[in-house]
Amino acid sequence: MRPFLLLSTRPEDAAADGEYAAFRHFGGLGVNDLERIRLEAVNLPHLHLEDYSGIIVGGSPFTGSVPREYKSDTQLRVEAEIAWLLDRVVELDYPFLGACYGVGTLGRHQGGVIDFTYTEPISAARIQVTDDGAADPLLAGLPRVFDAYVGHKEACSRLPDNAVLLATSAACPVQMFRIKENLYGTQFHPELDYEWLVERIDIYRDAGYFDPEEIDQVKANTRRADVDAVHGIIRNFVERYAR
Repeated sequence: MRPFLLLSTRPEDAAADGEYAAFRHFGGLGVNDLERIRLEAVNLPHLHLEDYSGIIVGGSPFTGSVPREYKSDTQLRVEAEIAWLLDRVVELDYPFLGACYGVGTLGRHQGGVIDFTYTEPISAARIQVTDDGAADPLLAGLPRVFDAYVGHKEACSRLPDNAVLLATSAACPVQMFRIKENLYGTQFHPELDYEWLVERIDIYRDAGYFDPEEIDQVKANTRRADVDAVHGIIRNFVERYAR
């Protein structure tokens, strides 16, 4: 099998390694089946897409909606490199799964509006699958309603005109969409279970996702959620596109 490629932008080693491990675990991927490039540390090389089964873009501490003058040189470089890659990926309708930061990059690239309208604190969201989502292969086997972990400062407030809405929620109307046939974005985190979520809560306790004094309550509230179903999205992505 050709490996999948994870594009990571997390500067914290523990967060980056945990994200990589989670995608591997829930995708059933061996150590040689998921390559990783940490874009916050190195420039994006010229990729030969035929060498990979698909691309995954995970979450990030970067916030694309802030004005340009508030972005670091690293963030500006990463945004430009991912936009360049998406030019190729969208044209080819190449398998792509963007989670959280990844949904914003795909949505913005395709003309959607990504802003601060639908911020969600770290929590378990009740996700509702649309009729189009129920017919989509990446949601095959998932119930029409499931829980998933969220935590984001920006979200898609207007879908790209060419996007198909696959999942929604009361607090954030755009939770998952598809572009063409093979490009997906999820606002929620399909790779997180409670243990990996707690790791991120500890790492990002001072990043503005919640009041640091309420960290124990955030952990207690999220512990009760059953997020097993959402991991099926990663499994379905891998099984559908493995070449």
